[in-house]
Amino acid sequence: MPVHKVQGYLRQCLDSILDPDLPNLEVIAIDDASPDGCGEILDEYAERDHRVRVRHLTENVGLGEARNVGFDMATGDYVWFFDSDDHATEGAVRAILDRLAETRPDVLMFDYARSYWNGRVKRSIINHLFREPPAPEVFTLADRPSLLEMFTSIWNRAIRREFMIEHGLRFNSGYYEDVSITYPVLMAAERVSFLDRVCYIYRQRRRGAITKTASAKHFDAFDQYDRIFAFMDRLGPKMDPFRPLMFNRTIWHLLVILERADRVYPSEKPRFFAEMSKTYNRYKPAGHVPPDDEPNLAEKHRAIERNDFKAWERINSPTLTAKAKKSGRKVRKLQKRSVVRSKELAKERYYRLRRRMPIEEDLAVFAAYWYRGYACNPAAIYEKVRELAPHIRCVWIVKPGARKTMPEGVDYVVAGSADYYRTIAAAKYFVNNVNFPDYLVKRPGQIHLETQHGTPLKKMGLDQMEYPVGANDMDFKALIERSDRWDFLVSANPLSSEAWERGFPCHYEMLEIGYPRNDRLVRATEQEQARLRDELGIPEGKTAILYAPTHRDYQRHYNPMFDIGRFVDQLGENHVLLLRAHYYYKIKNMAADLGWPEGRVLDVSKHPSVEDLMIASDALLTDYSSIMFDYANLGRPIVIYANDWETYKLTRGVNFDLTEFPPGVVTYTEPDLIEAFVSRAPWGSAAEKNLAAFRARFCPWDDGHAAERAVRRVFLGETLAPVASGSGASGTP
Repeated sequence: MPVHKVQGYLRQCLDSILDPDLPNLEVIAIDDASPDGCGEILDEYAERDHRVRVRHLTENVGLGEARNVGFDMATGDYVWFFDSDDHATEGAVRAILDRLAETRPDVLMFDYARSYWNGRVKRSIINHLFREPPAPEVFTLADRPSLLEMFTSIWNRAIRREFMIEHGLRFNSGYYEDVSITYPVLMAAERVSFLDRVCYIYRQRRRGAITKTASAKHFDAFDQYDRIFAFMDRLGPKMDPFRPLMFNRTIWHLLVILERADRVYPSEKPRFFAEMSKTYNRYKPAGHVPPDDEPNLAEKHRAIERNDFKAWERINSPTLTAKAKKSGRKVRKLQKRSVVRSKELAKERYYRLRRRMPIEEDLAVFAAYWYRGYACNPAAIYEKVRELAPHIRCVWIVKPGARKTMPEGVDYVVAGSADYYRTIAAAKYFVNNVNFPDYLVKRPGQIHLETQHGTPLKKMGLDQMEYPVGANDMDFKALIERSDRWDFLVSANPLSSEAWERGFPCHYEMLEIGYPRNDRLVRATEQEQARLRDELGIPEGKTAILYAPTHRDYQRHYNPMFDIGRFVDQLGENHVLLLRAHYYYKIKNMAADLGWPEGRVLDVSKHPSVEDLMIASDALLTDYSSIMFDYANLGRPIVIYANDWETYKLTRGVNFDLTEFPPGVVTYTEPDLIEAFVSRAPWGSAAEKNLAAFRARFCPWDDGHAAERAVRRVFLGETLAPVASGSGASGTP
């Protein structure tokens, strides 16, 4: 298993393979100098499972050579070359081992399915090659010549290791390294078997526009196919019946490469076509008749044979024309819709006009929580920009109702105003902890920094597709299109990096720098705590518990998960509860409405700064809110009330089991919750041990300098050194 830049998918991959009941299995993982957290994840698995063997390479050698390194380490009878961003289906490894034991083939084929980023899963059609007519238990290529028409990857087959060694089969460098193995193993095999079940899920990851460098790599396909025909020459005359099939498959694949918009760069297409013509005339079988099973395919073959690029362009143009017409119809339809929205037309025209003006290189836009005001990571970065990059003019975007909450001296514009459209049209930098609206157009030269607003215990982004209650009819296509605007994405910890990579598979630079909003927590002092407690009206000497529950997708309104009045009564006069309801819920004065003891429950739901509340408190009570990851930086007790954990997991989905790796004490019932505080268990040694482990895992980069790192990378263009893992655990830089 070659591993490189797949940290978001690697755990699922390994978990799908490592069936605990299969001792005769070895997973050889080659860390191909992966720059992300893959190496640490592999070591974690190897430490707890002796079947996992890891080799860390100091230089990136590429997929083919990494596979060769792993193959040389293998000791098993059979090898399965597995891509580390894909995964096996449930029970697949056991089924493959059983089939190998039954048939002892040189090559075992099995079916696969493609998993697309939008949640669609499509099974391949290779099973038809074995069903019609039914394939014998063991066969050869002569029995099934159509095997050469299959998808050309290595991961849907298990191959006898000694068989590969006998025939000198090794992977080559460059793109399309699979083909020089996948076809030869079928040509040389004397025993082929098939398992009619989907065993492998091939993840079709999103890809953006190609670059010239990437385009050049697609020329590697010619060398790979040269090796296949050389292998056929080595096998001699018995390959003659298969040359027409292999030739047609070669030209088919080269045409796919040429005609896909995301592969060969337009300026390189004539050169690619000329190379394809050389390949065509070098390997064309005697008496070859161009296939006509696809529209215009025979004509394309004749154009390739003559090296007539212009003819191929004419043949291929109807498809392009149809796409252009379809695009034109879509534009006209959208234009008609915009006319209907006549009230918004003037704003759109003004915004479009302002986008023709030059970008203001010293203008930055800040926003948080859908324009709700000054808060979170954007606020921390804003303050550091004013310190380190005073030449940048910073403007916040707020809703009309949020103007009164803005700190004195902070410049802002109101969303929807003329100043708003002028600002978003002209700004160089955009900083937000959520996405900007769909209508915002990212101009060439503008830079977007996405900070997010919490460590994702719960599933986020595309990961939510499997949880419709939590997704709540989310338009995932629109979500990803908005996320495609990001140039930088802040990660608070390794868990966040893995979750963001899966949930938002876009082309941004991951900033693994810690959370800017946590800089205050790391640097908090007793004097600051005393001042904030006085401002909040917390009596001196009383234990202040911050209760900050999360939003539940299956609840429409906020309902406390336990009897708060009874809770504070049981804890006694020396405790104060600070209630911080989630901002999704519209509440007035809950403490007064519900008749909770006066002065014992303070409703701080509308307090502008949750960081103030964390610093002022003595302990945190929460359920599944991401506040626990921030609060851990304070080193103070955390209590989890997980009375509906199973429901939450089923409706929202989670990235790890909080109850197995908690930040302190976990309780499940109201009596247990009360007893935990009465007994002072959150302040005990067991809870402290849990908190220390939690903090080491989820706060490794929080050292008080996250905002500075963000500003230096994004606004000053500096290159950042990796943050020392574990730096946040001590709370010192």
